[in-house]
Amino acid sequence: MLTPSEPRAPASGSCDDGRHPLTTSATGGGRYAADRRCTGGGFTLVELLVSIAIISILIGILLPSLSAAQKQARQVVCAAHLAQLAWAFHAYAADHLGMSMPLAYTDPDIIGDGPPVYWWGTNDRDGVDHTRGFVWPYLSSDLNERGVYECPQQPWGSYVPQGAAESITSTYGYNGYYLSPPHTPGWSFQIGHRPWRNVDHLIRPQRIFVFADTAADMGAALPHNNALLDPPLLYQGRGRWAVNRVPTTSFRHGGRAVFVFADGHTAPIRARDGDIVSQRFSIGSVGRSNDPHYVPDWRDW
Repeated sequence: MLTPSEPRAPASGSCDDGRHPLTTSATGGGRYAADRRCTGGGFTLVELLVSIAIISILIGILLPSLSAAQKQARQVVCAAHLAQLAWAFHAYAADHLGMSMPLAYTDPDIIGDGPPVYWWGTNDRDGVDHTRGFVWPYLSSDLNERGVYECPQQPWGSYVPQGAAESITSTYGYNGYYLSPPHTPGWSFQIGHRPWRNVDHLIRPQRIFVFADTAADMGAALPHNNALLDPPLLYQGRGRWAVNRVPTTSFRHGGRAVFVFADGHTAPIRARDGDIVSQRFSIGSVGRSNDPHYVPDWRDW
């Protein structure tokens, strides 16, 4: 049995009436003090605000890391796509006496009345037919969104499509300027006399670009896709070269472009000072010279 000197503890999670005996006289009298205490209550406003502030700080710390991880993942996927294109490039060569894949066939004697045939397929008002592309027999992907032909950092809807069909073609470019000069539309008039390269006879293939991230700044609100990997210097004839004012190498992976080389390895390369021509789309070239990656023998032309 409790006596006045033995106060009853309030029940857990409840508040008492605030009267607790401090001293007790011999006759049982005592003094009481108001001391309202609660146990097991919820968060106070200050504690809630502190918790929200801590969560906000953690989110602020984690979001950049998550964003960087996503960009890194897209770069890895891009490299995997380019590696598959390189496989198709070498498989084509193996089936054609070692000759590099042409960038395109445009000669009516070869294609008849049909549209030009590019490495990725055809493109006219009737639509895109990727099954006619030179890489098609060697790839397991259709030409569609998130396919092998598309860089995940430059997805459908983020660029202006080139061609009459205004549909997906590719956001990667092929180095036909060096590998297949007679069959590189737009430039073949100036460089068609240069040799069509045999893959088995390439010098330092580990340094020669075959495919890469590409786009072009044509003055629109979005970049144009471009399936040609053009060099920083363009041949003008009689041994003369001029600066390429509309280069196509796209440094869209946080200032890097991903390349696949003639020996099959892939690597991201960061743009250096002076490499970028289009600042708003991060488009330019690797260096200001054609060697060693784009056209390694350009000085001998």
